Amino acid sequence: MANRWGIPKDVEDLVKQRDTNCVYCGQEFLDIPESRKQKPSWEHIVNDIRINGTDNIALCCMSCNASKGAKLLEDWLLCNYCKRNNINEDSVAQIVKEAIKKPPRFK
Repeated sequence: MANRWGIPKDVEDLVKQRDTNCVYCGQEFLDIPESRKQKPSWEHIVNDIRINGTDNIALCCMSCNASKGAKLLEDWLLCNYCKRNNINEDSVAQIVKEAIKKPPRFK
């Protein structure tokens, strides 16, 4: 059974175990968040809701997700938000680095 974003349960479970910090800024998620930075949200690294594998689904903080929105990852990494927060191709989580090198595709 998929969640309300169409993410299969097995993918959701794996991602929740893998991503305990924001895949973009590295902020640790807290059980009782004190801010949007500490609250996880579902993220499609490549903005295509049809690509629901573990290579494209991740958890990022609500602040990064709101900033990225529907922007292409490459474009977002160049924006002022990323510059202010020292987010770049070298600082992101491994899953994002892999998506930059070989973007997930709809099969």
